[in-house]
Formats: sequence, C-alpha cells, structure tokens
Amino acid sequence: MHLLEHLHGIVERYQDLLDCRVEEFTLGSHRFAFNRKPSIMGVINLSADSWYRESVALHAADAIGRVDVLNAQGAQIIDVGAESTLPGASLVTLENQWQQLKPVIEASSIKGRLLSVETYHAAVAQWALEAGAKVVNLTGQQEATQVYRACAQHEAAVIICYVQGANVREVDELSFEEDPIDAMLPWFEKCIQEAVHHGVKKLFIDPGLGFYYRNLKDSKERISYQMETFLHTFRLRQLGWPICHALPHAFEFFGEEVRSAEAFFAVMACLGKTDLLRTHEVPKIKAVVDTLSSLEKLIHPDGTGSKEPS
Repeated sequence: MHLLEHLHGIVERYQDLLDCRVEEFTLGSHRFAFNRKPSIMGVINLSADSWYRESVALHAADAIGRVDVLNAQGAQIIDVGAESTLPGASLVTLENQWQQLKPVIEASSIKGRLLSVETYHAAVAQWALEAGAKVVNLTGQQEATQVYRACAQHEAAVIICYVQGANVREVDELSFEEDPIDAMLPWFEKCIQEAVHHGVKKLFIDPGLGFYYRNLKDSKERISYQMETFLHTFRLRQLGWPICHALPHAFEFFGEEVRSAEAFFAVMACLGKTDLLRTHEVPKIKAVVDTLSSLEKLIHPDGTGSKEPS
C-alpha cells in the first residue's frame, strides 16, 4: 500500500492549484464559508425504490420530521428527491413528484430550513423554488436552461451534476478517462458559462460519483475511479465554484458495514478539498469533518494549512 507516496505525487504535480479559492455565498440566512471548512448536505428520499432505507420517508410528516433531525445533526442543506435513480426504479410523473415534495418543502421552508430538490425536470424545479427551496440539485442537462433561469429568478443555487447522458436515468455506457478531471473541466466550464449567462450567481459542481457510477459491473474500476476523483477534487476549484460530492458506497468491501462507507469516502473527499458533502449519514460525516478540522488546526495553529490562504 503506497497511498502516502501517491498523495505526495498529486501534491507535487498540481502544487499551483492547491490554494484555488471558490465563491462563497448566502442561502437563506446561512453564510457558507467554503474556503475554510466543508459543509454537509443531508438526504431524504421520498421514493420507496430508494435502497438506502435509513433515508426513506414515505409520508410527509415523517419527511418533515426527518428534515428537522438532519438539521439538528449538522446538515446545513437537506436534499429531497421523489424519484430513485436506481436501475429499474419506477418513473414518477411530474405531478406525483410534486404531490410528495410540496408539503415537505413548504413546511420546512417556513421553519427556515435550507431545502434542495433533486430533479432533472424544469417544472419540478420551478415548483420547488416557488415553494421555498433554495437549491436545485440538477441531475440532467436536457432542461438545464429553464432550470438556470428559474434559479436566477429566485436567487437560488444550482448543483450541476456531471452526467454522461440526457439525465441520470438515461446513462448506459460510461467513459472512464485516465484523468477524470481533464474530461470534467471543459464540460463544467461550458455548463457554468451557460448558467452564469442566464443569471445564476450561486452554484456548485458535482462529479456525480454518488449516482450512476455504482451501476458499473467492474466494481474495482468504479471504486478506483471514485477515489482518484476525490483526491483530485481540488483541481476543479480552479473553475471558481464550490465542489459537491455525493458520497458513494462499496458493498464489495464494506458488506454489512456499508453504512460506514460514506464516512470513509468523506475522508478521501475532504483530503481533496471538497466543499459540500452530500450524505445519508450526517452524524458520521460531521464527526469526520470536525475531526479533520481539529487535526488541521493542531498541525497549522496559525491557519496556514486551511483552504483559505493566510
């Protein structure tokens, strides 16, 4: 195992990108200091098809209560979705998605919670923003223009997910480049230009590792790709916007301990300077973030080791 040498090689090769700063902004009443410490996004799935049972809430009251719990546990943003991205999961009509999302977004927004809606449909995004959501987690590009315009209108943020296809439900073949960042940079740059052109002033970019990459048959290739992308995340910060990672899983290695997988991947993501960690396991990820932050302060008490240069 030569991970330390590998990390040293990455740092040496991309030394000039280590101190790239990203935009910081306010959502609702919360100011995000991405250049100082990662933030956490909790997950609630309103679909019975979702495999992560601990995050599933099939009734509005349960979902609303879950929003409060995740917020109390340390999630600054709560991402809510009404359609699973799993292969074979049922497609949900826009109207049915909205029937599930509406009471959760409205009730939670009244309490001042920061809600994100995961969708690739412009109509769902528009309805959610009108109801009080502050973020659209955009998992497809076919209606991106309409979503960007809606986010600009409502001064909301958009998470642009890297999707090799029309949307996350329509990806069949995946291309694995030797250097994933080289492939993502021009793709994200184009999307960012369009979003900004349409008035978006708050955005994240997401390499999409927590979604469809889990469907690959060659699990070793997938996991290697995910970890390499985590460690090289800081190179995406040259685009000027915070990076969001949906933390994935590795059943092949974790087995019955799969609920610990996100904590492991969170360490890799933090090493790569991820700004927003999307997770089903908020308390575990908060512990990771707090521990690494404490370690950094111990090593660099003057603050020179933080993401924000002194």
